Amino acid sequence: MPKIHKPRAGSLQYWPRKRASKVLPSANFKAISKKHSENMLLGFIGYKVGMASVLLKNLTAHAMTKGKEIIMPITIIECPPMKILAVRFYKKGLAAFDIISDNLDKELKKKLKVPKKEKQEKFKQAISEVEKKINDKDIDDITMICYSVVKRTTIKKRPDIIEIGIGGTIKEKFELVKKMMNKEINMNDVFKEGQLVDIHAVTKAHGFSGPVKRFGISLKQHKSEKGRRRPGSLGPWIPSHTSFRAPMAGQLGFFTRIQYNNKIVSRGIINEKNINPKGGFKHYGLIKTNYLLLKGSIQGPKKRPLFLTYSLREKIKTKKQKFEFIKLIE
Repeated sequence: MPKIHKPRAGSLQYWPRKRASKVLPSANFKAISKKHSENMLLGFIGYKVGMASVLLKNLTAHAMTKGKEIIMPITIIECPPMKILAVRFYKKGLAAFDIISDNLDKELKKKLKVPKKEKQEKFKQAISEVEKKINDKDIDDITMICYSVVKRTTIKKRPDIIEIGIGGTIKEKFELVKKMMNKEINMNDVFKEGQLVDIHAVTKAHGFSGPVKRFGISLKQHKSEKGRRRPGSLGPWIPSHTSFRAPMAGQLGFFTRIQYNNKIVSRGIINEKNINPKGGFKHYGLIKTNYLLLKGSIQGPKKRPLFLTYSLREKIKTKKQKFEFIKLIE
């Protein structure tokens, strides 16, 4: 009889398998900005609405279904506008100083300590001083610390805050910051229809789980000792040490993961193109702001905050795909 062999379930690439430290993960914008030299914001905050089916017209060249109508599973993401909380300046690879915006929402006071108006009056003076430092080449990089205006959705009122990178040279970055300061940043100004985006998010949480569910090991024979839903051995007597490779019970889910090269099938403003079903989406409600339709599924439960960034490693085959949105299938 041939030897039964099964590859190990539960990748060792992610270790340790513990809960994420924050719900909205950060991204490596140094690597992303090398791939995208355009002068624009390289990320945006979104909220997962759920999945649906969409009727599309396939316009991909050399595709078997070219020119035909197809049904595709998609994920809907609501993207309320963002505002700038502060601008961060880097020197020699380290954060040197921040300039806080002089026009902030009341909801931020519940989340962090906002400076008094007396300090905010020095805002214009601080920007003029920074211009001199940029001309003297004392600053290496500039990023924005943005927050979502989530009170316009049906989810919550307290905004999510994240640091977002900018593409272009340092002077171009600073000019873009001055344009966007004290203004709302919309999703349509950042992402285009048909482009690829990476999703940084935390997966759905399953709590404390056993090795069968966590690593996919098979059940032991029904007469076996010391339980069926556990490994037969955790290791040898000598050395008397349990390896981290042994499948054991522990945390499952609520892990930070990145999903690369997600295709934007369609985007829109809810006032112009309403995709809300009667009574709203299940376990989410009504979409009230901008939204994105992404091909396929995305990690995380409904209402989970997502961080969408420009793609780090574009897949040419996925980039060439073209679709024309017809309607959402209820």
